[in-house]
Amino acid sequence: MTICRIKRNEAELRVKEMAKNNWVTPTGFTDIDNYGGSEFNISDLEQLAEDHIAKFLQQKFKGHGMTRVIEGILKAKGYITYRSGEGPDKGVDILAAPEPFGFGTPKLCVQVKTSDTPIKRPILDQLIGAMQNLNADQGLLVSWGGFRSSVEREIPAQFFRVRIWDQAAIIREMIENYDKLDENLKAEIPLKRIWTLATPQDENSVWVK
Repeated sequence: MTICRIKRNEAELRVKEMAKNNWVTPTGFTDIDNYGGSEFNISDLEQLAEDHIAKFLQQKFKGHGMTRVIEGILKAKGYITYRSGEGPDKGVDILAAPEPFGFGTPKLCVQVKTSDTPIKRPILDQLIGAMQNLNADQGLLVSWGGFRSSVEREIPAQFFRVRIWDQAAIIREMIENYDKLDENLKAEIPLKRIWTLATPQDENSVWVK
């Protein structure tokens, strides 16, 4: 039911060499125990890292804790913020606006949801209502579990007013702004930048010997 190309552990080359050698396993190939092969696709490594970060964030910042992460990202992007306390928030978890003193534009209303399931249209409508009540210019709807199609269908109509961040967007924004995060938040989310080498033969691969 699934069609795939097996690339790890030099699979294609191994099969060809075995065919030449009466189907005897060839020698001289390097195995890497952790990944099952000597060729690593950079996108695979990136996805592995993002999955690890996602698991950590979900465990450590479930619930209102994720609001602190989103607030930290907004601060790193130059916003002055107000974060509501735990409990009923009437559709607003964070208010944000740029300098000076948070009186600049755009004025943002932010709603953060950490449920594992995609959120439905009423959550978006609640955020839009809060934007109107607070005279906000724009809104940011954050959902760790993603969005139902009823929300995604509204994105074109709300393009100039609302942005949505799912799990992947949260991690991307955090990584892009990590150096500017508050030191206390960085201590809670200890990330390390790792450089890898892309070979001339394949810019998307890293070879390990």
